Amino acid sequence: MSLQEYLSKVLQKTGDSFGRQYRGFFADNKGSSELAMLASPTKDEAEQLKKAVAIMTDDEKNNAERLTDQQVRKIAQDADIDPAVLEIFINGYALYLKNAKK
Repeated sequence: MSLQEYLSKVLQKTGDSFGRQYRGFFADNKGSSELAMLASPTKDEAEQLKKAVAIMTDDEKNNAERLTDQQVRKIAQDADIDPAVLEIFINGYALYLKNAKK
């Protein structure tokens, strides 16, 4: 699955009421709900992800799972979005690809 396809999959549940409830189950002050963001991003998070992916180069998209933290922060800065949102998305994609290979 390409990064663009993964983005489309994540965006399908934007603002979903069940997704918000699901995220609430994992909310704590330790960041346990981070990957739950991918189950149902808010409209703002969805817009941020779209902006970031839109400005990524083909090489960055094709090798997103290998991007360094510094590269992700630079993309987020260039897109003027929250770097944490992009980092969670990229980490989720890397985990997805890792599990798909099993």
